[in-house]
Amino acid sequence: MENPTNSLEWMIFLTEKYLKMFLQGTWLTLYIAVLGTLLGFVLGYIIGIIQDMKVGEGDLFIKKGLVFLLKAIASIYVEIFRDTPMIVQAMIIYYGIRQAGVDLTPVVAGVLVTVLNTGAYMAETVRGGIGSIDQGQREGAWAMGMSPMMTMFYIVLPQAFKNIIPEMGNTFLTNLKMTSVLNVIAVQELFMAAKTVGGNYYKYFESYLVIAVIYFVLCFLFNKLFGLMEAKLKGETDYALAVEYMDNQ
Repeated sequence: MENPTNSLEWMIFLTEKYLKMFLQGTWLTLYIAVLGTLLGFVLGYIIGIIQDMKVGEGDLFIKKGLVFLLKAIASIYVEIFRDTPMIVQAMIIYYGIRQAGVDLTPVVAGVLVTVLNTGAYMAETVRGGIGSIDQGQREGAWAMGMSPMMTMFYIVLPQAFKNIIPEMGNTFLTNLKMTSVLNVIAVQELFMAAKTVGGNYYKYFESYLVIAVIYFVLCFLFNKLFGLMEAKLKGETDYALAVEYMDNQ
């Protein structure tokens, strides 16, 4: 399309001319969001387990001290990353690590920031998910001879995972959009692609409209995907099963 005359034509023109750049930006956005969310989820699980750790009166002093230290470190980490903007975290981590003499690429820094940010938020979600499991299930497992660690991994965490799937989906969608702040450390994601394309013709409005459509499509599709996953994990309700059982008697 030559000589665009309105915003829609400019959007089509920019998309056709810079399709490769938009696709590369979309791929990098998805890469950082997916990898950052998955690793952040694992980190959040670890922090959530640490925060849920308990000590008894008969435990050794060393164990009590270690648990206290781990909980203190976990709490400080969570508070720092929950109470500061992600854009500031990106600047500090990227330039701070490079200033320390470590050759860190913008993409690696972007993934690291996403992981740490996600881990801090998921830690609170995991702790809430663990707390939602009835204490009687733990006591029953202990009565059967299972250790607290086995109870956590085989009884509590699988149920907690199902309960926090919706929040994990929300966190991923948030990360998908929040990768846009990583342009401040020169990550060539989707927002940076639009910024570059818009600057070539001074058509920032049309360029940002293009990526707005891309963000919308991505978030819409993944939102539906997580909805299906959540419905699959729920399965049949206890009430429906009970009714079916009674009908068969």
